Amino acid sequence: MSTGGLLECAAVPVVTRYAPSPTGALHIGGARTALFCWAYARHHDGQFLLRFEDTDRERSTLESETVVLEALRWLGIDWDAVPGFEDVPRQSERGPRYEEVLAKLLESGAAYRCVCDDARLEHLRERARQGGQAAVYDGACRERGIAADCAEPFCVRLRIDAHAPTRWDDAIAGASGQDASDLGDYVVARTDGTPIYHLACSVDDHDMGVTHVIRGREHMSSTSRQLPLYSAMGWQPPAFAHVPLLVEASGKKLSKRQDAVSVQSYRERGFSPQAVLNFIARLGWGHGDLELFDREQLAEVFEMSGVGHSASQVHEDKLLWISQHWIKTLPMDELVEQLQPFLDAEAGRPVEDSAELRKLLDLLRERSKTWVEMAAQAGFWLRDEIELDPKAARKQLKAGIAGPLGELRAALADLTEWTEETLDPTFHAVAEKHDLKLGKLAQPVRVAIVGVPQSPGIFETLAVLGKQRSLQRIGAALEYIAARDSEGGD
Repeated sequence: MSTGGLLECAAVPVVTRYAPSPTGALHIGGARTALFCWAYARHHDGQFLLRFEDTDRERSTLESETVVLEALRWLGIDWDAVPGFEDVPRQSERGPRYEEVLAKLLESGAAYRCVCDDARLEHLRERARQGGQAAVYDGACRERGIAADCAEPFCVRLRIDAHAPTRWDDAIAGASGQDASDLGDYVVARTDGTPIYHLACSVDDHDMGVTHVIRGREHMSSTSRQLPLYSAMGWQPPAFAHVPLLVEASGKKLSKRQDAVSVQSYRERGFSPQAVLNFIARLGWGHGDLELFDREQLAEVFEMSGVGHSASQVHEDKLLWISQHWIKTLPMDELVEQLQPFLDAEAGRPVEDSAELRKLLDLLRERSKTWVEMAAQAGFWLRDEIELDPKAARKQLKAGIAGPLGELRAALADLTEWTEETLDPTFHAVAEKHDLKLGKLAQPVRVAIVGVPQSPGIFETLAVLGKQRSLQRIGAALEYIAARDSEGGD
């Protein structure tokens, strides 16, 4: 039997959900799932819900919940309130509801109590292994009618008959599922009474009105177990869409425990939320030639038909390319706001916003791929004193340039206006006098005022640094050359 096909959005309002386990940081696989759920709901004017599946009590923490919520907010993924809940629901707080469903399953005969101990179950597994078969429970307790007051510890199993619905038409993978005989009667509640994930998840999705379950491909086996629960309770199952896995550039599966691919890591490494959202959305989804888009554009065009069928490789160079685009195009107010903590860290103090700072940042836009890189390039402006790159200094600040550099400093000191327009002819006059190409004079000056051999245009850089600090640094470079000359440097 096939079930769970895509619902007609015009007839049924779309409700999607993201249900992370709060056991650590939000990695990009989970962030992509949340983004696809959000974009699909927003595209169809539906609702996007959030809940925490914290049945793993040993690893689930409130701290992890906070980290996940902060990551989603940072990405711009907003969620709708779940009816009946003031905050994001947690499975750990819904025990009575799960007990109610278990009681109905037991009462209807769709589930039964099982007292088979670990030794017997291990014997069944070992026998199956020796026979080269999948381990399936043999139904020994099916017809025993074990009561609730049984003295032995018991779990609760769902009765899986041959006609149980375990197949569906997946919105991405197509015909999916497995035979009911391959499942056997699986456990839906442990011996301590707590529900297994499959039951809690199915009850939550039903109670919250979820129409479309969009999740990772690793959950496909769960769907075959959840569909019989829907059938046993007489509920309409949602449509299912299972997104292919993310893999490293080498093809190796991307680890969920890898901190380098967490949303928080991308934030700390200086990527903007716009860039990360753009990057994540393009991992396995496409819309024609569209490469660069914001949150609103994504919601406008997102459809599940754009999701590919194969695993998606995570390439950092693609993220860097996207990041540079957003740095170049962000409005200046937003750029300064996002860059501020990185500027403060680079300067070792709070950096005040100013027209001069903004002029510098405009110069650095084209040269920066991350906020960390941009702040580092602004270091020469943020600090009064700089360190010269040893290799660049040895190459550019030699005795032969001391004369022209000294004359240039004197000419610059005489300028009454410190602008690109006045700096340009001053440089050319000194260079021509000494029969130098402009670069042969400009590059030593660049090393002198920035410390490294790369910067925006020399006249723009001098203008934004200001006359006083520029003259001071050129003077320090002349002292460096004199000291090297006296020590016999080349």
